[in-house]
Amino acid sequence: MTALRVLRATAERGSFTAAAAELGYTQSAVSRQVAALEREAGVALFERHRGGVRLTDGGLILLRHARVALDEIDAAAAELDGAAPDVHKVRVGAFISAGAFLLPRALRALRERRQDIRVTTREGTTPALVRALRAGTLDLAVISARAPYRAPDAELPALVVEVIDKTGLVLAAPATGRFAGRASVRVEELTDVDWIASPASGGDPLMGVWPGVAGRPRIAHTARDWLTKLQLVAAGCGMTTISPSLADVLPDGVQLMRVEGGPEERRRALVARLPGRPSQAVVAVVDALRNGHPS
Repeated sequence: MTALRVLRATAERGSFTAAAAELGYTQSAVSRQVAALEREAGVALFERHRGGVRLTDGGLILLRHARVALDEIDAAAAELDGAAPDVHKVRVGAFISAGAFLLPRALRALRERRQDIRVTTREGTTPALVRALRAGTLDLAVISARAPYRAPDAELPALVVEVIDKTGLVLAAPATGRFAGRASVRVEELTDVDWIASPASGGDPLMGVWPGVAGRPRIAHTARDWLTKLQLVAAGCGMTTISPSLADVLPDGVQLMRVEGGPEERRRALVARLPGRPSQAVVAVVDALRNGHPS
């Protein structure tokens, strides 16, 4: 079981080092567990690439069965601990800004109408959430996509993906200074501004800079947390792109502006899951994410 948990953690985190940190092991201990599992399986389970590891075809097969075994063990432990058998747990991962609008709306509806469903959530980047979904540590992943809209990953079998929200982004700018009081701005006016962006890593592109801005954007600050980004905007440190859905949580000192000219910055929020027949609890959570109310 330890080796299977190492397999799952490594698949989810994308590296032996990150898996070791999650499990509280040394990297050499994780490597030994993987090597032992590969000897038992008779096939290589991971292939090394720049920046980490990814599962081989054999690794994907073993992980698919390991998920079932580990879920059953976890379910047995929960039942032995006295967990209510009629409560259905659904594990949801979501991109960071979804916590400001998509998740609260859905969870409020579920809490009011489906007392038999317990949702646990965690945030992450889209690539990390997709790996967690593949590893079986999430049941659903709420992820973000920008044009051109492609599949979340190239692994097989393909994930089941549904669009739950579409929006065009706007600029969050300081309410004082150069653009004070403006409802819109031309894209050519943005060539010499300071930007507050999310760091590009793990397959995620740099987020927060309007597309089509001439020249190399001047990144003054990087942050993943949306509250941090908006507070930096309020302090006059730069501007960033956000969903209009965040308008209700803007701090004082921040104004929203449309961008005219150049390409639009559009986003889709998607909910992804592994293929197969979903449980009724998972269906209810997807319905709540899509409509704000569960079936």
